[in-house]
Formats: sequence, C-alpha cells, structure tokens
Amino acid sequence: MPSPDKLSPEDLRIFVRVARLASFTRAAEQLEVPRATVSTALRRLEARLGARLLQRTTRRVTLTAEGDALLARAEDLLGELESITALFRPQGQALEGRLRVDMPLGMCTGTVMARLPQFLAAHPKLQVELCSTDRRVDLIADGFDCVVRAGPVVDQSLACRPLGALPLMNLAGSGYVAQHGSPTRLEELGAHWLVGYQPNPGSAPLGFEHRDDASGRALEVPMRHWVTVNNSAAYEAACRAGLGIAQLPDSTGARGLADGTLVEVMPAFRPAPMPLNLLYAHRRHLPRRVQVFAEWLHGVLRLGPAPSFAPRSS
Repeated sequence: MPSPDKLSPEDLRIFVRVARLASFTRAAEQLEVPRATVSTALRRLEARLGARLLQRTTRRVTLTAEGDALLARAEDLLGELESITALFRPQGQALEGRLRVDMPLGMCTGTVMARLPQFLAAHPKLQVELCSTDRRVDLIADGFDCVVRAGPVVDQSLACRPLGALPLMNLAGSGYVAQHGSPTRLEELGAHWLVGYQPNPGSAPLGFEHRDDASGRALEVPMRHWVTVNNSAAYEAACRAGLGIAQLPDSTGARGLADGTLVEVMPAFRPAPMPLNLLYAHRRHLPRRVQVFAEWLHGVLRLGPAPSFAPRSS
C-alpha cells in the first residue's frame, strides 16, 4: 500500500481510466483488477488530495470540478513517468504487455496481417489484439491503445500522428466495363453506378470524388448506388463483382490490373490521396510499444516520410 502522504502512479492510472470510461466496473474490467481495488484506489487518492474527484450515482460517474482539473495533469504526469522509465530501460529491451489496435478492415486483412508474423517474431513477449472495423470506435471506452484511421481527423480531443497518404485510383470490375463501358468524362458518370460506402450508420454514401487541378480542392459528383456496403473488404469485393465503380488504393488496383479482374477508369480524375493517421489518447506521450508498432506499420505501408513522435503541447 502506498504511503498516505504520497501520490501513487497506480492510483492515478486507475483514476484516469475511471474518468475516461465514466464507470468503475468497466475500468476494473479493462485493468483486469477487482472492482474493489478500483474503489479503494479512488478513495485513497481523494483522501490524499483532500478533494472529491468523482460524483457517483447508481447510474453514472461524473467528474467534479476538482476531478476535471486533475485529469489532464494526471495524464501528462503518467506520460512523463513512462518517458523517464523508458530512458533507463536497457537498449533493445523486449516489449511486453498487451497492444490493442483498431484499423480499417481492408488494411488489416491485407498487407498488415500478412506481415504481422514478422513483427511478432521480433517482439515475442508482446500480445497484439488487432481489431478491424471501418466504423469509428470509441478509443477510450473500447480500451484501445491506438487506432488507425483513414480520412480527416474528426475527434480533436485525440492526439494524432500522420502515417502518410494513401494514393487512390478509380476502378471497375472487368465484367462491369464489358457490360456498361468505361466513362472518360465527368458528364458520363450519370449513366454509371458507383459502389456506395457507408461505414457509419446514418451517414450518406459518398459520390464520385476527384481533385480539381486548378484549386487542388476535392470535388464530388453525385452518382447512383446499386449496392452500398459498410466496410472496405466488401467495397473491394463489390467492385470486383461488377457492381459499380469504386475508388480503391493503388495497391489494390495494381493487383487487379495484373490479374485482369479490375480496370482503371477516369485516370484523369483521380481522387486526392487519403491521409492515414494514428490516433491515441495522450496528447504529449506515446507508449513505446505503440510507437514501435506505428513505425513498423509505416514501413509496411510505405507511405512517405516516417511519422514524428516528438512530444507536442496540447
């Protein structure tokens, strides 16, 4: 038990998890400790600080003004502590523990999964939980160390490190082109079908996107959708099945062009490259296991200059 006159880093970690999840029970589950341990840690921390940090009711847990003031400072302090600890680890010390990552389905089932055995061979003590969905998960509530997201960053409360930009091309299945022809001008798209992509319920499927050469802005042409899907693997499959035009990564296009299953259409109207970002909870600090994974992932995807993980202020 920590001395009553000193703050315990473990108590702070438990406080941060409870505050972010707004639940003692979910915090205990994610930390894999008894709920009583969580409650005891919070009582000890409140007694040490002489302030009530959380309001507890039968339905929810909310931060008090004092708890809100502590939360950001606690996250920064824990990040600093991890950085200091890392300085004194032996060079090349093996990574240990659990790494929980979420990324788009197509990325996970493609190059990343194929190369993952090499990463685990280099870090055999690391346990990786690799989840794949194209919907936007709640990084904190769902207990992820980091998530990889394509497109613009929506949640400004998360720290972001760019991984690069994913070049895209316009593709259609060879069967689609044989039946419907290949458009060459924007005005012809009204007679064609676009595979609809709708990863988040309630959002409208996007139209045909292309970059305006004069302004550099992304423009959109509305198109009909014969079929709409909610994940990247189904999106590619629908394109190969001849259900419409799709805007897919160059790597997918290269494979499809090589085996004759896909045809590039509208090459003069490619969409802008799609940014890929690593998102994580702490604004200033990135755990070493996450940083190592991100650097490996960048090397696998080969999307330009390596990401910078230098601390930044919030």
